[in-house]
This record gives sequence, structure tokens and C-alpha cells, in this order.
Amino acid sequence: MPFTEICIYQVKPAKTEEFESLMLEAKNFLEGQPGLLMLRLVKRGYHIDMEQIREGLPPLAITRVIKSVKYMLYWEFDSKESYGAAQKNLYDSYWKSIEKCLIVPHDKYLGEVLF
Repeated sequence: MPFTEICIYQVKPAKTEEFESLMLEAKNFLEGQPGLLMLRLVKRGYHIDMEQIREGLPPLAITRVIKSVKYMLYWEFDSKESYGAAQKNLYDSYWKSIEKCLIVPHDKYLGEVLF
């Protein structure tokens, strides 16, 4: 059963270019992890409220940064074991550089894929 992590990064506004450059550099490394099925990095750029949902309107672009710029890393593995090994490899390579760009430690949401 595939195993997934969704990681939320809250990046210091002054560190967004550094973070994106670092993640682009790490992309090839991450894509080379055994058992990796999917990898996506998303920058939050939109929001939607109930009025927009009720009316079927598209989301609105975020026009200003309040405290941080949020990114979501989604990666999916063939097993928990492959995921664990990839985490160690990430920790031994890019982890400290990533953490220096954040306002708070990142959040991890882990689970098995249902569908």
C-alpha cells in the first residue's frame, strides 16, 4: 500500500528565493530515492471562501504576505520502509539548509493512500 507524506513549510518572506532554489536543487536528489512514486512541491498562491464556492467562482490570488509564504511538499512511496530511508537521506543532506529558511519547524502529515 502506498505511503504518503504531506509536508507544510512556512518560509520567511526574505528566504523564498533561497528556499525555491534549494528545493529545485534537491529535486533530482529526491526523485532518485528508491520507491518514490510521486513528488510535488506546491507554493500556496490562492485562497477561496464560501461565497466563491457557492457561486462556482475561481479562487482569488493571494496579493500580500502576512507572516510567511507556504509551500506543500507531497511525496508518495511504495512502502513505509522506502519512505523512512528517504527521510534519513533527506535529513543527512538538505534538512538543515531547508530549516534555516523557515519561521517554524515544518509540519508533517503521514498516512497510507486510500484512493
